[in-house]
Amino acid sequence: MKLLVLLSRFPYPLDKGDKLRAFHQLRYLARHHEICLFALTDEPVDEAAYAAVRPLCRAGLHVHELRKPSIAANMSRALLTGRPFQVGYFYNGAAQRRLDALLREFRPQHVYCQLIRMAEYLRPHAGQYAMTLDYMDVFSAGMARRARQAPAWQRPVISLEASRLLSYEAAVFGWFQHHTIISDQDRQLINHPGRQQIHVVLNGIDTDFFRPTSTPKEYDLVFCGNMSYHPNVDAAEFLALEILPLVRQQHPQARLLIAGTTPAARVLALASESVVISGWLPDIREAYASARVFVAPMRVGTGLQNKLLEAMAMQLPCVTTPLANNALRGVPGQDLLVGESAPELATHIARLLAETEPTAALAARGLTFVRQHYNWAAATGRLEALFGS
Repeated sequence: MKLLVLLSRFPYPLDKGDKLRAFHQLRYLARHHEICLFALTDEPVDEAAYAAVRPLCRAGLHVHELRKPSIAANMSRALLTGRPFQVGYFYNGAAQRRLDALLREFRPQHVYCQLIRMAEYLRPHAGQYAMTLDYMDVFSAGMARRARQAPAWQRPVISLEASRLLSYEAAVFGWFQHHTIISDQDRQLINHPGRQQIHVVLNGIDTDFFRPTSTPKEYDLVFCGNMSYHPNVDAAEFLALEILPLVRQQHPQARLLIAGTTPAARVLALASESVVISGWLPDIREAYASARVFVAPMRVGTGLQNKLLEAMAMQLPCVTTPLANNALRGVPGQDLLVGESAPELATHIARLLAETEPTAALAARGLTFVRQHYNWAAATGRLEALFGS
């Protein structure tokens, strides 16, 4: 099948959740389909990244760079036209013209669009091509949670964005024949009467790449992610400022590693004798392997936390919140430990640091869980089936 794929970011390196999902889906789809990729980027793409992606795109690789002046102008237009700022950020007239020409030239049998931020490019073509939209996450819900926690002066703007995203998520539904999302929890948050028609397509985990190691442990706790992404920034602050001090009441020497790309100023400010901020690492497995317990205390955001899959695949005992586990669907107390408040999460962590055998058993069951339930081939097979229906 001739398949045109639209992405809002170049899908390599794998430092963000949407890039990771896109890259692994492309890997499996490329086995059976002639893929032409159209990707936006707001940062330079180096040759190593091109080398990783180019073999997956036999029918062509097209990259359009978004520049800061045009981004600012397009976000201003979004404010005036009622579109979400996120859609305005990624929408570009020159990119639209390139895509229109590519559609006429390539004449795909199916178009696969990742995220609502790219759906605007396909609005003029609704009904002309068979098309699938991957909502992936529900941005409106994440933004609404963020608004509730934001300072009073930020709340009106964030609430406006949440409202616009909610409406836009419903509006784009009708432009596509098929729809996918990362979890049932997210599917229920789409404000459209046909939301049950949205197919849940999970992420997977490369258990050959993320696998248990015997590396000496330098840290007690680790948290990983894109550290400029607000839900991760919030989780890092919650962990370092509220949870870790409670853990250190029982384990005074406990140290936390916060690892991941582009740490925000609020994250960098957390650095102390007991908190290390690594920034970007060429191999994120080093962060997981260096710690005894992985903690993902997510309070805002949506979607499936790939960081939990990676940590469990490396046989780390994991502690998280109901918000994250509702998408993961692990069994609390069996596959991982789940708590909501700082005292509850700190109690789980302190117990894992104190008890060797139960901690090892929890980590082993977590590894079994991800191997059984999170497989890229099976997940992408469900997506592939939609393209032929």
